[in-house]
Amino acid sequence: MQILAMTTPGANFTSTDAFGLDTYGNTFYVRGFTQMQIGATLDGIPLGSQGFANNNGVSITQAMIQDDVAGMTMSQGAGALDSFSTQNLGGAMTYTSSDPKDKAGGKISQTFGSYNAYRTYARVDSGILNQTGTKFYASFARTDTDLWKGAGGQSELQADAKIVQPIGQHGKITGFFGYGNFQQMNYLTLTKNMWRQMGRNTTYLKPDYAKAKQWAYYAQYTSDVPPGYEGRLSNDEIGDYAWDASQVQRTYLSAVTGHFDLSEKVHSDTVAYGNIGSGLYGGTNNFVTSPSYGVPALQADGSVSGVPMALGMSHADMRRLGFTQKVSIEAPHNNYIESGIWYENNRWIYDSMLYEDGLTTGHNPLAGFRKGTGSTWYNDAYNTNTFQFFLQDRWKIIPGMTLLAGFKSLTQTTHGGTKADYTDQLTAAGWNTYYRHPASGSMTASGAFLPHFNFDYHFLNHHEIYWDIAENLRAYDYYSQTSSAGPWGGLGNSSQSAQSVFDANKKVLKPERTWNYIVGYRYDSQFFSGSADFYHTDYYNRLASITEGSTATAHNAYLNVGRETMNGADGAITIRPFRGLEITNSVSWNDAEYQTTSINYSGKNYSLKGKHQVYYPKFMYKANLNYTWRKAMFNFNVNYIGSRPMTYLNDEYVPSYWMANLNLAYNFGQVGFAQNIKTTFGITNLFDSNYIGGIYGAASVSGDNNANLFVGSPRQYFGTVSAEF
Repeated sequence: MQILAMTTPGANFTSTDAFGLDTYGNTFYVRGFTQMQIGATLDGIPLGSQGFANNNGVSITQAMIQDDVAGMTMSQGAGALDSFSTQNLGGAMTYTSSDPKDKAGGKISQTFGSYNAYRTYARVDSGILNQTGTKFYASFARTDTDLWKGAGGQSELQADAKIVQPIGQHGKITGFFGYGNFQQMNYLTLTKNMWRQMGRNTTYLKPDYAKAKQWAYYAQYTSDVPPGYEGRLSNDEIGDYAWDASQVQRTYLSAVTGHFDLSEKVHSDTVAYGNIGSGLYGGTNNFVTSPSYGVPALQADGSVSGVPMALGMSHADMRRLGFTQKVSIEAPHNNYIESGIWYENNRWIYDSMLYEDGLTTGHNPLAGFRKGTGSTWYNDAYNTNTFQFFLQDRWKIIPGMTLLAGFKSLTQTTHGGTKADYTDQLTAAGWNTYYRHPASGSMTASGAFLPHFNFDYHFLNHHEIYWDIAENLRAYDYYSQTSSAGPWGGLGNSSQSAQSVFDANKKVLKPERTWNYIVGYRYDSQFFSGSADFYHTDYYNRLASITEGSTATAHNAYLNVGRETMNGADGAITIRPFRGLEITNSVSWNDAEYQTTSINYSGKNYSLKGKHQVYYPKFMYKANLNYTWRKAMFNFNVNYIGSRPMTYLNDEYVPSYWMANLNLAYNFGQVGFAQNIKTTFGITNLFDSNYIGGIYGAASVSGDNNANLFVGSPRQYFGTVSAEF
């Protein structure tokens, strides 16, 4: 995704860390669509949404080790019928894992970098083991780094294994296993004012426990701010500063795939997969009180008696089981017909717990949270069934000219929500808990006929024209009763129940649909390549999640804001003046505007007509210079990201920024038994830009009162040595 962001028009990837580990702080866009709206598969395995928390799939960063990815294709257009996804509104990412090598061997690499970063990778290939062609590989990777600001660090353990068994000359069976274990202390999300007033390095208050208690007291029990912060921070922003926050994510992905040539012109591909994930998502809650120490009070010296905060820790579990079946037929008259089905059942459990903090010391954020411990705040559970079918015909009209026509059918039903809510019991026990938005019920998203048409024509050796038209549908999101990401989350308040809002919404909400239109031209030759694209998208039933209020009073509206139209254009030019040198420049323009003239939110009517889509830049520019000379490589990349609206009324914007990266590499070739001994050196954020990168969560209607911005990481240095044998 980082490579796409550096080189592909219309793509943008940002992260809180240079490795891109933190899915909470990652933001990936392609032509107005986020990673939550783009389909993704790995070797035909549906990966689900690629955002934070593995509630309906697994992020590619945890599904497998990046070194074992053999290739990736990105459909910037209207998606792909044969890429199974319920999130896809436009575009599709297809990852392919590398096969075991025919010859026994392996590879090792070691990376060191800024903030005590290191990464170790090792892989062993068995080579062909017998006359039937059996072969496998196993690999391991470990990544560790300190946070670039605040206390704590990030750690990821990964393991992959793949076995390939040929079945005669007309098929093979493949087994794949991927394991990921990621844990980190989190970076603090900010308002724009917090970033400007407190600086790039502002983050959680750990290790100053006394200050954390004091700020929690002001946030929970007053409407003021601590001395010295008058006019700089609001009371809501003081409440955003907590002792700490952390996350732990573990995932297991297994699949058995079979490819068989049923005849010379009929081919079958079957995938059966299982995916288990668990997570701990926690952080200090400044708006509840640890009850064992009584009601907190502010002392004359500024210290606080009691503990006006506690650890909120959520236990999450996911289990996905599914299969896909595709059949392709080389039909007469240059037709290539493909059809397939996908079924999946997903169970998602999310239990929210509270743990008391100590009088003088805080909690251990990454250990000791076994199930059955703590005080339960609420229990959520969701069960989802998904079915999808597609049929398409790729007709080769004449050499170089292809027309694709097809459709898909999709239905997804999710049952669930709140199973139990203990807010009242915790309040009676002295936790000072607040409304937690319990709601439950079922939602179904269905589209019986979602067509897709594509035309591609290569002519005069170097030229290509193409167009793409498709209708897509996106199923409803689900996560927890407090999240802002779907029909179940964050609804209502203490005077209007979440269940009543959910029941009313269910009668009027419809799943999001898009019609996507793309037309483009490419030219490619030895010394010059160029491309130009224009695209238009019509959103229908555009669903918007709008958040307001502090942590203790936050509520969310999940609204159908009607239509949105998006027009965009990309252009890219690559010149290769002589062997080894390649220079690329690209520019992107995207004008996405809401069309509704009236939405009702919190008793007020707002017009969004002509307001631009939140979080997406209108302009982007990329320049990439790559030079290879013998065994040396030099790469310089610079991106410009335009300003992004933070609110639906577009009264606040994230500032634009420039980002540059530099990479050097040298391959020493073979030394003794080792081959391809290679060294690389890289600098991320070369000019140390201070910028807002990732954005997570729902936007506000207006104003800078929503702490959902992540500061991008500063300049960092990395060096790697790798070798094959």
